[in-house]
Formats: sequence, structure tokens, C-alpha cells
Amino acid sequence: MNKKAKHRLVVVGGIIVVAMLVILAVAGSGGAASSLAIADVADGSYAGKKVQVSGSVVADSLTAQGSTATFEIADENDTSQTLAVSYDGALPATFGNGVVAICTGTMADDGTLGCTELVTKCPSKYESAEGSLTVKNLLDQADELTGQETSVCGYVAGDVAAVDADADCRFVIESQGAELKVRYDGGLDEKIADGVAVVVKGTLGEDGVFTASEQPAIDEDVSA
Repeated sequence: MNKKAKHRLVVVGGIIVVAMLVILAVAGSGGAASSLAIADVADGSYAGKKVQVSGSVVADSLTAQGSTATFEIADENDTSQTLAVSYDGALPATFGNGVVAICTGTMADDGTLGCTELVTKCPSKYESAEGSLTVKNLLDQADELTGQETSVCGYVAGDVAAVDADADCRFVIESQGAELKVRYDGGLDEKIADGVAVVVKGTLGEDGVFTASEQPAIDEDVSA
């Protein structure tokens, strides 16, 4: 290969390398999401852009239509700042009122975040079952304890439903051969699943379903 041909090859190779670097840079910048506060996206300047925004799920803001869930998140430091989020997908079991949701997607012209990736941060909670009633104990005293704040312990039996599921309870617990349906509209520890021992505080309703008043806890005596 003569000197001129070799020089031409080097030049062409350099152009190809530069072109590939430019393409990768453009592709990378288009796919990256800016991490922003709710106040940052409130003025509409990010319409059409991919962003990541986090906030606490506003209580009772969740509505579902088909596979699309719509809810609001509030700034953790300023709850007056809220953002409407539309998410087309299955909500994780950890999703619920008050849970911190990290939402990634594209801002729409109407100020709604079209979320394509949803991650929740729900702190784990462990608690001893000491002083709690078993399911059988609770049901045996249902006449006296219905409507009263109490604590019940048992093992999760079966699947745990998402907060937006069309079900009459979130999960079922059992102990001493008795079963109890549990309602809860907040986020659950992702470790709560079939066979896990839990402690639940709340009240037994007239319909026989136990409504949790706070995040159900994993029984530390059994799970440690």
C-alpha cells in the first residue's frame, strides 16, 4: 500500500469514528431522563421531554381505567406542590398512599407526566407479634372487638394484591386454622408474600374484613 492510500485510509477511518461518537452521544442524550423536582416541571417548560420526578403518593388520588392508573404525587418538602401522573402498567405491591414514587416518563402538554417506569420506596417495617391476637382469637371475640383498634398476627395465605386490584381485600392471613381478609390502601414491604408472618394493626369491620390502620409489619420473631 502506497503512502497516499495509507493516508486516505487513516482519514476515512477517523471520520467513521467521529461519526459513531456523534451518533452515540445523540442517542444517549435522547434516552437520558433529567431528575427534577415537581416545581421544576410545573411551568410546562419540559413538555415533550423525558424526566424523572419523585414524590409521595397523595392519599385517595388513585383512579384506574383499564390498565391505566392515574394518581398524584406531592413534593416531600412542600405538599402544596403536586403532579398528576398517568401510568400504563401493573402497579407494584409496594405502591400506596404516602409511598414515595419515582416516576420516569415524558411530560405532556397538559402538565401530566406520562410515566413509563415506576419505582417505589417503601421502608421495611419489622415488629414483634407479642401482645397481638391470633386470627382465631380475634374471630372468637368478634362481637366485643368489632370496631375496636387491635393487633392481629398470622401468616399470609396466597397472593398479595396490588392497591388498584379489583378485589375485596389486599391479602389473607391465617393462624390457628382461621383465616382473615385484610384491607390496606398503602404500600407494602416487598417481602410480604405467601407464607410470611405478619403483624397487622387496625379494626375488624362488620363485614368480617380487617382494615389495617398502618403499614402491616413482618413479625421479627419469626423472620429474624
